[in-house]
Amino acid sequence: MSDCLERSVKVSLLKEPVVRRLCEVLDQSSNKGWRKLGEIVGNDRRFKVSPDDMEMCSLKVLQPEGSPSRTLLKLMGERGCTTGHLMDYLQTVGNAEALQCLKPPVQYQWFKGKDEVHNSTSPDLMISPVSLRDTGFYICRVNCGDAFEFSQWAQVDVLNTNMPCGQSYQSAGGRLKLVIQPKLQRLQVGENLQLECGAVGRPIPRYQWHRNGVPIPKATKRKLVIPHAMQEQHGRYRCEISSSTERLWTNEVDVVIDDIYGIGGGPSDFLLNSIPEQLYATDKVALLIGNLSYQNHPQLKAPMVDVYELTNLLRQLNFQVVSLLDLTESEMRNAVDEFLLLLHKGVYGLLYYAGHGYENYGNSFMVPVDAPNPYRSANCLCVQSILKLMQEKETGLNVFLLDMCRKRNVHDESTPNIVLRVTANIVFGYATCQDAEAFELSSTGFTNGVFVKFLKKRLLDDEKITVLLDRVAEDMGQFDATKGKQALEIRSSLSERRALTDPILPGNSPNMAHTLSRHWAKAHELPESMCLDFDCGAQIKLGFAAEFSNVLVIYTHIIKKPEDMSLCQAHVTDFSQDVDVDPKEMNRETPEETGVYFLSSSLPQHCLYTRVGALQKLKEELAFTLCLQGTFVSMDDDTVHWTKTINIGKPLIARLDLHRHVRRNSCLQTCLMPHSPSHSPCHSPCHSPCHSPGPEHRLHIIPGPYQVQDYARLSPQHHYLDVYEPLQGAVGGSGESYYENVSQPQYDPAYVSAEKLSSSSSRMSIPIETTDDISELQTVFINSLQLQQQ
Repeated sequence: MSDCLERSVKVSLLKEPVVRRLCEVLDQSSNKGWRKLGEIVGNDRRFKVSPDDMEMCSLKVLQPEGSPSRTLLKLMGERGCTTGHLMDYLQTVGNAEALQCLKPPVQYQWFKGKDEVHNSTSPDLMISPVSLRDTGFYICRVNCGDAFEFSQWAQVDVLNTNMPCGQSYQSAGGRLKLVIQPKLQRLQVGENLQLECGAVGRPIPRYQWHRNGVPIPKATKRKLVIPHAMQEQHGRYRCEISSSTERLWTNEVDVVIDDIYGIGGGPSDFLLNSIPEQLYATDKVALLIGNLSYQNHPQLKAPMVDVYELTNLLRQLNFQVVSLLDLTESEMRNAVDEFLLLLHKGVYGLLYYAGHGYENYGNSFMVPVDAPNPYRSANCLCVQSILKLMQEKETGLNVFLLDMCRKRNVHDESTPNIVLRVTANIVFGYATCQDAEAFELSSTGFTNGVFVKFLKKRLLDDEKITVLLDRVAEDMGQFDATKGKQALEIRSSLSERRALTDPILPGNSPNMAHTLSRHWAKAHELPESMCLDFDCGAQIKLGFAAEFSNVLVIYTHIIKKPEDMSLCQAHVTDFSQDVDVDPKEMNRETPEETGVYFLSSSLPQHCLYTRVGALQKLKEELAFTLCLQGTFVSMDDDTVHWTKTINIGKPLIARLDLHRHVRRNSCLQTCLMPHSPSHSPCHSPCHSPCHSPGPEHRLHIIPGPYQVQDYARLSPQHHYLDVYEPLQGAVGGSGESYYENVSQPQYDPAYVSAEKLSSSSSRMSIPIETTDDISELQTVFINSLQLQQQ
């Protein structure tokens, strides 16, 4: 959509309202007004505005309601100046307000279906109070001059909470509330089966119906309708309701379908043998750690991309995921402790680690970012000790995906004695073989490690986890760049067909599951978005999103600007020194400029963005200052400042206080080593002089160009994933979904926004795979071969 007048239109043909607004701005401005404009036009020989012409314009101030700007514009029009020329001159002058006068006003009109919604001519549609008749599909038409566009459709579903609903549940923080329960059904063969449930919460709840514990394909609506039901569709039905941070189950109800003669059985006739032989998880939880910014060792790139993409994939498999970047030793140990609290009988637990590591005497060690050089076992986390604690929880499946090197550490002679139970539920996926290195594909952009490059293509497959990893190993074996250098190794004691796609069937301890869900939700709670009013009449929206569980994105957006304010800007500042905020990258106009590469398509546009990292280090509540600065025409454009102190509590992982000293029940206690902190001063990072444990290598590829909805409201925006073909056959990373933890408003009243329209096809998403033709890359890879030890 064009956002300004046609550039070829002559200035003399501008409509009177436009000329009047433009002249008011140019006449009142002192250093960016008509005189400066005339000076610039006078330097353009095409229109020949002479000093005598400027003198004539200035004399107009002596006449009643005389306007020097109007006279100047008339001269320019008579001499062939177009709107395009005028816009260029105003751009040179730097008068943004005058330039804005040439832009036609943007007009909004909301529709419900084909009918206009009365008094709905703003970007936001507010429905208050909400009634059942407001249910339907909404769309917004946006006009700008003679051009227009439509937003995407937005569906509004209003629940009738006055219906009998049985027991109602309230989850952690009041974010997800079950208000309508399904009811027992008894019907004849051929009748329509209809079940209904409903929940309210932030973000919008998702639904998945189950029959006899098995998910029903495509049954993802609040209402389940099966036309012409047959007897084989009888059983026990219930619905799983979830958001990005919580999961609830409705009551399980019987559906009895009698035959046409009325000779039907009750529930006892079919329930004994109706449940198929299906393996279940009582829950699924995952801890993903990516260490890349090492203090005493080579920096890595791939762990950030790998953790982000695996987070999105595992969430599609209904895993509750905590994703963390750059943890110190104590933070890693405390994160593992929190992860262990989520485990109980029958849970599928998955731990993924990407970073530096080593293996001695069959024990694998993950290296924190603050590990000294050289490091020993006391400075690292022992994977086997974590496994021992997981086994004590009687988990249904333990999966370790270790994307790190397994070279022997010659500086560590300790031999941990960890006695593991004999269980048949353990799977190790090592990114490389014993005494070998793991590699990442290094480039100037962002890309995956070799392991995740192939793992992400298989992770959603409905296969036994060991079969899935076998296929990943086969794929890696065909990769010329690392053939003979890195090969996936799988270790397993799995005797059942356990898969990451197995459905979740909560066990017999609903109270425990509810408590664990509340505990896990702490690491994903975002501050509520807020609108702040300033004394000058300006209104600023402050919103929040999460890139990782310890990385927060803050964005500011000017909702309302006083008419007499010529310039209005808002920014955040004065953050705690505990968190990681780069002053040079604060309050930038694009997320990428702040270091946020994965949320570009899911953040609102026309904002200023700030990335706040290392939230796990936050000791107190996060407070900062919101500054508003503006200029008024009546004050000769002098800048005026207003400030507000904002306190958003402890967002995301900060609520779990991982910064504390290692806790009493830490995984450290199961790893009694000669160099443990309680026995040796080598735990201190200052213990040893700098000495690298081994050579560092890097594997290069040629990068392609890349660029990485506001879900704070129900929004008719376009969900998309664009494919951008990199240059020279480069291979990039992959990211297919937004990070889900973006706050949403209360659902009463209903709130819809059309701030985002359908994005053009030229907009790029984060880098993705564009070719499977590995042979084309062989020459590039081999010629620039350097291996990156992790």
